[in-house]
Amino acid sequence: MGAPGASYGPTRDERKKVTAMDILSRKRGEKIVSVTAYDYPTAKLVDSAGIDIVLVGDSLGMVVLGYPDTTRVTMDDMVHHTAAVARARPKALVVADLPFLAAGVSVRDTIGNAGRLVREAGAEAVKLEGGVRIREEIRALVDCQIPIMGHVGLTPQSIHAFGGFKVQGRTQEAAEQVLRDAVAVQEGGAFAVVLEGIPSRLGERITRELDIPTIGIGAGPGCDGQVLVIHDILRLFSDFPPKFAKFYADVGDVTRTALTSFREEVRDGRFPAAEHCY
Repeated sequence: MGAPGASYGPTRDERKKVTAMDILSRKRGEKIVSVTAYDYPTAKLVDSAGIDIVLVGDSLGMVVLGYPDTTRVTMDDMVHHTAAVARARPKALVVADLPFLAAGVSVRDTIGNAGRLVREAGAEAVKLEGGVRIREEIRALVDCQIPIMGHVGLTPQSIHAFGGFKVQGRTQEAAEQVLRDAVAVQEGGAFAVVLEGIPSRLGERITRELDIPTIGIGAGPGCDGQVLVIHDILRLFSDFPPKFAKFYADVGDVTRTALTSFREEVRDGRFPAAEHCY
């Protein structure tokens, strides 16, 4: 045990604010750590752990809103939840997802939607799915001074085209396409790219060939960083846990236990006790 008052790392207030350029500079350096958050208290907790990037993912559609996939998430949903996270004023970089059909339709619409996440919600960078087909949209966003994070491989907004949540890049041809998409994201000017649901060897190869950091989620340990959904880390969502997730705490079970205790104490008259009354 350390001495009373011993410090084990910088406090939140001592940490430097993380920017997109800081993340870019971490290529092949210290591993980048990202965790999702969708509300104010969760963002505070994520930031207190010294996480580099707090991602307001459209995964909120599944783990918060109860949708079967991410395609039903709207721009209003993303603005609402991103604003709640931004109000926590985290030292971590706040990155928000562009939801389904908010990008990839027209450059003008993509700029307008990304602008809403920055101007209305307080995002500091925007993430969008796709590669070659949206390279010019990424370039246009970067030209508008909006830092962009790409997302290739298993892109959840494309599950209907993929036929479900299936690992991408298993064949040589498919692997080359994922690589081309990642290169296109880099050519568009993105500062980082998420690699999701691809074989570990492909994740390592893309990481080696790109000059921007790769952040893996089900893409193996060879990436420049890793991201996980907080509901998976804490086992708060168990409808269909992905293979790549690791449970670090069973907060769901702790919560059920606490709620059961509350129910029992109310029913047998133990709560509220004298100390809980005015």
